[in-house]
Amino acid sequence: MTDSAKTKRGKRERLVAAASQVLHQQGVEKTTLADIARVAEVPLGNVYYYFKTKDQLVEAAIDAHALGFRAMTASLDAHTGPRDRLKALLRGWIEQREVTARYGCPTGTLCSELDKRTDGLDRAAAEVMRLLIDYAERQFRAMGRADSHELAIALVAAYQGISLLTNTFRDPELMAVEGRRLERWIDSLA
Repeated sequence: MTDSAKTKRGKRERLVAAASQVLHQQGVEKTTLADIARVAEVPLGNVYYYFKTKDQLVEAAIDAHALGFRAMTASLDAHTGPRDRLKALLRGWIEQREVTARYGCPTGTLCSELDKRTDGLDRAAAEVMRLLIDYAERQFRAMGRADSHELAIALVAAYQGISLLTNTFRDPELMAVEGRRLERWIDSLA
């Protein structure tokens, strides 16, 4: 790969990473391309070389969320069994409680904000949430649960709810307490 190709790739990746961060911190509507360019340390004029519109950059950030989720679940699959994988997922959420207290769940807040639109970005963000539900459902199914889909919905709903409350009250301890309760709940499922 030439130095020019590496530079291009590096700028685009930095822009997508910056978009993910800034969109989470500020929301889609408040975020400008200039905000993203500043965080990515890319001249504003260069942004248009990679993304013609803010919506294209939002879509790239959604894709990055999906890739990040797939990488995370791949690492969770290193755990021995489905119960351990679900509990490791919970521990990951708990570890992020300070960020959640400040900005909310990255995927949940993006889904909530984009759901007000009907331009396709709403459905793209929903697919990332679907990845989480599907992963949890597979784990519950591997535990022998016939109600795996309902359990997956309950787990994700509990997480999204506690993310909202953690953010609303700026209280990371809420996430820790609910995480421990959810671990006991998972352990109680035979």
